[in-house]
Amino acid sequence: MRVLAVTRLAFARLIEAFGVLVVLASLVFFALRLVPGDPAALVLGDQASPAELSALRARLHLDEGLPRQYGRFLRGLATLDLGDSLRKPGVPALTRVGAALGPTAALAGVAVAMGSVAGVSFALLAVGPWLGARRRWIERGLVAVAAMPLLSFAPVITYALAAKLRVVPLPGDPDAGVAGLLFASALLAIPLAAQVGRTGRAALAEVAPLPLPVASGPILTVVATQLGALLGGAVVLERLFERWGLGTLILEAYASRDLPVLEGAVVASGAIFVVVQTLAVALHATVDVRASR
Repeated sequence: MRVLAVTRLAFARLIEAFGVLVVLASLVFFALRLVPGDPAALVLGDQASPAELSALRARLHLDEGLPRQYGRFLRGLATLDLGDSLRKPGVPALTRVGAALGPTAALAGVAVAMGSVAGVSFALLAVGPWLGARRRWIERGLVAVAAMPLLSFAPVITYALAAKLRVVPLPGDPDAGVAGLLFASALLAIPLAAQVGRTGRAALAEVAPLPLPVASGPILTVVATQLGALLGGAVVLERLFERWGLGTLILEAYASRDLPVLEGAVVASGAIFVVVQTLAVALHATVDVRASR
């Protein structure tokens, strides 16, 4: 019965996730086409000739009616074909998105692992009896770190450890390899660890007499809900340190008005968030029977 309940919940969440993705994709489509001005002129600039503008409109199907454009866009998403990149002709837009998705997924994935482990560890310390009154310092530290934006500490830590002491590589160094990935992920994991620590401490204190899986639900929820902020932080971090990934691709596509790549990259970011949310709900229901009721 429990397996059936979890399966039913996961299926319902998948339907919801599909609906959210359709809404997100639709918002991206209309936002890029209903803004004031000619999209073709935005891409080519004011110096483009009428012939060049006409050719680009035809290439992007901007000369068709909006309902037909929208239908073509949805079919392109369903078949994973949004056309070629405008910046790199001959290269499919989703190929560029896929190439950028790997580094961002690695960065966010390692950050989630680091932040979750560190956050749970701090939560256990904060509720453990062995620290006595010093537990309050951990709680205050978690609150302070959780309130700090990434841009307030990432450059300082990077300067101290990478530029001054040179104990870690620069996060954007293409030759840094795994060490660069671990350092960049650790920076991204700091706010997540603080949020997980705060939530985990509260959950463990509330359900102390109950089995640990009951306390894991709020922790899974906060990790999933923080993924949006984590992806936003990855965009900031990639831009700050010139690391290749989905964030730098979105900014590059926006600057160059590469509409097919921009649409694909934004939808891919939303898809990651929605899928992880769905998996978190299913995992929560698996470890805590009350969540599947």
